[in-house]
Amino acid sequence: MIVLAGVAAVIYLDRSLNRIDALTDYPGRPGDTPGTNWLLVGSDSRVGLTPDQEQSLATGGDVGNARTDTIILVHIPKSGATTMISIPRDSYVDVPGYGEDKINAAFAFGGPQLLVQTVELSTNLHIDHYAEVGFGGFAGVVDAIGGIKMCLDEPIDDPLAGINLPASCQNLTGPEALGFVRSRATALADLQRANNQRMFMNALAAKAASPTTLLNPFRALPLATRTADALTVDNGDHLWNLAALGWAMRGDLVTTTVPIAGFEDTGSGNVVVWDDDRTKLFFGALARDEPLPPELVTPGP
Repeated sequence: MIVLAGVAAVIYLDRSLNRIDALTDYPGRPGDTPGTNWLLVGSDSRVGLTPDQEQSLATGGDVGNARTDTIILVHIPKSGATTMISIPRDSYVDVPGYGEDKINAAFAFGGPQLLVQTVELSTNLHIDHYAEVGFGGFAGVVDAIGGIKMCLDEPIDDPLAGINLPASCQNLTGPEALGFVRSRATALADLQRANNQRMFMNALAAKAASPTTLLNPFRALPLATRTADALTVDNGDHLWNLAALGWAMRGDLVTTTVPIAGFEDTGSGNVVVWDDDRTKLFFGALARDEPLPPELVTPGP
């Protein structure tokens, strides 16, 4: 009976996942590449939030079509360490049908399908799985797990993100964690935010897969239900795919960002410019399911 109840719970939660047609074929799509590639997206969608919730999460209210505050590519190799790559949202890339623009504009122009296509054509990697979470869902998942401990070397005071965090080790609540991964109130702005997002995702995966969470029904059950309710995944994705992702991210990861050449002012504003030569080597290694050369790994948390 216990086994049957567990199976029934998994089926119920799997059916509770929000699904969309994010991964579609198109002319020139990269063929299947070795390993497993996830595209993780944190959107600035306010859908479902009340005015009070918008205020408590410091979302700033409705700003029109949703864009992506967070874009993370996770490569799970057949063997070896998982690689987590931050793609700065201001990356200046070719958005199919729209020309060169910030990569997060692809989500606003054409939703998940266009974002996936833009990432695939920019990296020459085949995306196998897709997961997206909005503001409210992100905060709910963090609160369900009892918060996340983060150690900050420098304080972050960002009224726009609704946070004032001291330089110390502290347990972040859902709203505080949301502000932490959104804030650009640091010297390196978007690049530091990308570092913070990777650091946070690593801590979240480690706590979610820890015995203190998995063996505690008062944490495990709320985490499972809130995750299923908060996430939007591709039509072909299931709860067990998400479990495999969490398991792959629980230990030591290779965390880095796309090789950056610098910043430029364009018609789209100030943008992040990729280093073409190093980027080809970077994504070429991942496409062959090979470890990244150490000189291409950006130091970070």
